[in-house]
Amino acid sequence: MGDAIEPDSLSSRLRHRITEAIRVNGGWLPFDRYMAMALYEPGLGYYANAGRKFGLMPQSGSDFVTAPQMSPLFGRALAVQVAQALQATGSAEVLEFGAGSGALAEQLLDALGPAVARYTIVDLSGALREHQQQRLARHAPRVRWVDAWPESIDGAVLGNEVLDAMPVQLLAWDGTQWRERGVCEAGTGWGWLDRPTELRPPAEGLFVPGTVTELHTHAQAYVASLAERLRCAAAFFIDYGFPQDEYYHPQRLGGTLMCHRAHRADPDPLVDVGLKDITAHVDFTAIALAAQDAGLQVLGYTSQARFLVNCGIGAMMEQAALPERAMALKLIADHEMGELFKVIGVARGVQLDAIGFAQGDRTHRL
Repeated sequence: MGDAIEPDSLSSRLRHRITEAIRVNGGWLPFDRYMAMALYEPGLGYYANAGRKFGLMPQSGSDFVTAPQMSPLFGRALAVQVAQALQATGSAEVLEFGAGSGALAEQLLDALGPAVARYTIVDLSGALREHQQQRLARHAPRVRWVDAWPESIDGAVLGNEVLDAMPVQLLAWDGTQWRERGVCEAGTGWGWLDRPTELRPPAEGLFVPGTVTELHTHAQAYVASLAERLRCAAAFFIDYGFPQDEYYHPQRLGGTLMCHRAHRADPDPLVDVGLKDITAHVDFTAIALAAQDAGLQVLGYTSQARFLVNCGIGAMMEQAALPERAMALKLIADHEMGELFKVIGVARGVQLDAIGFAQGDRTHRL
């Protein structure tokens, strides 16, 4: 992506660009537009700049760790599900959205070998693409990067921690009406400003005044766009989130919006823009409904722990050395990633009793 930009300069330039957008938009920018710029503004947004994102420890200069970096057994277990999907679709193609560090792609390509003839990566970040190309150099003949989605998709589709990074709209309840929350100028910085809106949470409840929550219209639109292209394919998304009744529970007063920098979490997306991740937990009910509305079949929905166990991670752990086993345990332990992270599968044009949902399927809770 060219020469790296100093963090202070990067954040200052991005702040200037967002401030311009606020002014052009009449002094108020809906939060989903702010979040999109903060994460994806070319060359400056968090995922578009050259700063390091992924790593096990803050000493590496990273901000957070994902499951494939925590343990290679994540990819090896997921490969069992991918192999089944490829066999059912009669395809040798895998498409991954948001490949991050490239660790998951590497693990899948190693595990699946010649079963994958082509591995396509769709990633908005040119900086991340460079790292992925270096990591996957030995698999180069089978891997391609594309800027636009393929017109038709067969085989297996994957997205690990992709949905949580899609912009969300913010809604605030003042006790009498819902208002959409946006960003405005406030002194020398930014502040919040709420405006009347027709938008509503998808679930009704006795919300407490001051409640703030999110709407996942961008993620739903993403699923609908994906559905238009799926021909004979199965797609699996792994992310942290809840079904709708938990997501919009009246006790969840502050919503789920969170930022990550140097392996620490904070709730203020208006500070250090471009230098930290901004995420929201996934409303998996909304994802499932968007898939069904677009004509897709929901294959299943369960916890990451149950999914990986169904795919045989237990036997893999038994064969692993103790340090590797300890790291893999974090993937399935309830107090780590096992319960917070969920997996949802959708498909078109294929009959598939997905092995990852063989036991403990929670589709009925969506």
